[in-house]
Amino acid sequence: MIDLHMHSIFSDGVLIPAELVRRAEFKGLKIVGITDHGDTSNIDFIIPRIAALADELNRVVKIKVIPGIEITHVPPVLIFNTVQKARSLGAEIIIVHGETIAEPVAPGTNNAALEADIDVLAHPGLITGEEVVKAKEKGILLEISARKGHSLTNGHVAKLAKSIGAGLVINSDAHEPGDLINQKEAARIVRGAGLTEKDFEIMQKNAANLF
Repeated sequence: MIDLHMHSIFSDGVLIPAELVRRAEFKGLKIVGITDHGDTSNIDFIIPRIAALADELNRVVKIKVIPGIEITHVPPVLIFNTVQKARSLGAEIIIVHGETIAEPVAPGTNNAALEADIDVLAHPGLITGEEVVKAKEKGILLEISARKGHSLTNGHVAKLAKSIGAGLVINSDAHEPGDLINQKEAARIVRGAGLTEKDFEIMQKNAANLF
């Protein structure tokens, strides 16, 4: 199981990164991305520390740790430059906090994110067909979310992505131990979005192909 979206105490998670990784490993995950919430006020603090820890852990544990960031509630006009800075700081997985209907994300965030050098658009809410086409063209994965609130539009995202041919990924968006999901749980969430077991397998391949 690959899960590229989770949070530690460097943002609003409850675990230090090493414990988060250990709990994910115990849950049966093989690859995880630590993607704390970030903007230009903190990414220069978060990313190098997560990258250094990932380098240490990847030498001694079986699970693979990918250092990343989730660009969150950044005004759309600033997303492009914020993503560039995050990449230069060593973020190997860059997620943008999409226009979930559970939070007051600024309109235009999805579109601005899809114009930037990102890997995943998280919980994109009521994303438009035009934006899904752009995601397909740029090879940006759209997230099916296991997180309460963000998951409310999973069916909409799945239906548009399937009809247009855009890539999907399943992530936990974990903030605490109970949020972590294993492969069986992830597959059930995918099926709940109107997709199939085969779609889940493809989504895991999509995640693996990012690295």
